[in-house]
Amino acid sequence: MVGPSSQISKILLTLLFLLLIFYLWMDVNLYLRIQHYPIDRSYHYNVSTSANPQPMSTMTVPMVSSSVATPVKNYEDVAWISCDINPLCHVTVKALMLDHTNHYIFAPMATIFDNIVGFSRSTFITANAISFFHVFVAIAAGRLVASDSLGYRRLGVVLFQLRTFLDDLDGHVARAKKHVRGERSEIGTAGYYIDGICDGLGCIALMIGVFVYLKNNPPRRGYTQLQAILPVTEAKNSDSGVIYKVKVTTKKVAKKVLCFSGQLLFSSTAWNRYIALYQDMLERPDVTPVQSQRQEWTFKSQWFFSVAWLWRVFNVHALLHCLLLGIFCDKMWEFLRMIQYAGFVILLVVICVTEMHVLEVQNFIFKSLTGNTTAL
Repeated sequence: MVGPSSQISKILLTLLFLLLIFYLWMDVNLYLRIQHYPIDRSYHYNVSTSANPQPMSTMTVPMVSSSVATPVKNYEDVAWISCDINPLCHVTVKALMLDHTNHYIFAPMATIFDNIVGFSRSTFITANAISFFHVFVAIAAGRLVASDSLGYRRLGVVLFQLRTFLDDLDGHVARAKKHVRGERSEIGTAGYYIDGICDGLGCIALMIGVFVYLKNNPPRRGYTQLQAILPVTEAKNSDSGVIYKVKVTTKKVAKKVLCFSGQLLFSSTAWNRYIALYQDMLERPDVTPVQSQRQEWTFKSQWFFSVAWLWRVFNVHALLHCLLLGIFCDKMWEFLRMIQYAGFVILLVVICVTEMHVLEVQNFIFKSLTGNTTAL
């Protein structure tokens, strides 16, 4: 059961199933958009005039005679949803590696909210102020998650998802103030580090709440009608004859929580590293025409899309969404047990695959002079 009644359980499971179908459908459309339409890599725009009427991607179209060349239709010309809120319009490295919930739901919501409220047009509300504010939201969510009441814990999940939305909003406001289109990490800026610190504090607040709840409500190891294998760790109910196993110790609770916290840190560090590497390789403008064409081939390759998709599923935000789902469904302990060791193995595999791909991309774009055009 994930709710107080089987009816609520069925509704929640149905909504979760529909959400997963939506994510997969959007992923298919994202792949087709990348393959069939140009990728505009001029990520800065001018609010007063169009300084670059012809996108960079047109330079990467295979060279043909001008007499037979046909104009390439941009995705913006065929999209039925405005590119202001359409997550498929401005395709970037970070957008491809962003988790589904942030990319397809929270990012468009942040744009709509900002269009209505106008934070990006404000002179006194900054992206850093929003980042600091969502730390306090995360602290409140952590306190609710630590509650004995399932209702309060579910409210804590909703509140932490509000923090996640505010995290998207501060990024949108920062990019809008700098006139940057699409998802990008402005690596090395003060805002980049402030946002990272605030995100880390929010995760710490949530994990403290998880630890406090499990410490105050330690799960039992189950019960059995059979003779105890280790009698010293069990207690027997003389009336019913049922042997109850003892509650999980605080040490084991701390171990599970620390393991998952380590996975969050491990995933976040690797995810940000590969975003920085891929942005530098695939989105840098100071390249030769040959290198620009190879950037385009790599960006459109199935291998890069596959590697990016792995990070969509296993980045730090996706792991947090899974934990929050476990809390909401009152399966927090079961989730932490399941992922305790498997999470590290999966992350190591994803990192190894990504590291090999990064080395191949670097060699293909910047070192290889053989003219080989095999897509990576």
